[in-house]
Amino acid sequence: MRSYPINLVGLAARRCVVVGGGEVAQRKVESLLEAGAERVVVISPRLTHKLRALLQANRIEHRPRGYHQGDLEGAFVVVAATGDPDVNRDVWQEAQERSLLINVVDDPHRCNFFVPSVVRRGDLTISVCTGGQDPALSARLRQELEPRFGREYGAFLEIAGGLRDRVGRELAGRARLRFWQALADSEILTLLKQGKRREAERLANDILAAHALKTRGHGRRKSPSLQDEQSEA
Repeated sequence: MRSYPINLVGLAARRCVVVGGGEVAQRKVESLLEAGAERVVVISPRLTHKLRALLQANRIEHRPRGYHQGDLEGAFVVVAATGDPDVNRDVWQEAQERSLLINVVDDPHRCNFFVPSVVRRGDLTISVCTGGQDPALSARLRQELEPRFGREYGAFLEIAGGLRDRVGRELAGRARLRFWQALADSEILTLLKQGKRREAERLANDILAAHALKTRGHGRRKSPSLQDEQSEA
């Protein structure tokens, strides 16, 4: 089944509905919370211990009953994880009628999005998806990726993000692209892995300064020829 990979953002302001209160539903709720969702509604007569703890901590809302038609009003993302195929089918049908994002657990043909296995390092998100065919394989691949990408990648993106405004002001076009490539090819990740955050920040600023200076130098070299053309005219 072909898919178009996307990463949803801005979930804090969106209503997310999970129908079901078992361990599978719990994992879906946890993944939504990890992605920044703050309006997660769980519809189920029963909850796992962890879901009850999340409810007591005011992390989720709870409708202590089974699913009813109309429960998806105002939703943005829906997950059906009841273990009852008939209920899951009804949830999917309402989601279709409302043109919502819907994932029905263990039923790929009643999904318009899949929940991948994810490795998170700050703003770095690496996802593995098997099109709903083999969740165990995606989980195994995630486990193989986790030791490859350490916390230094999250720190790297914090440093890069802190430079974005300056990059926008001081560089343009291909110069901007060359800077980002130079940053990625630098020793910054190695320094961060060694715990040398200040040295990494200093190096990132030096790289930006060098590229900005080079850009200004090109501008100065072009201006005389422009003046020559104007004087000839």
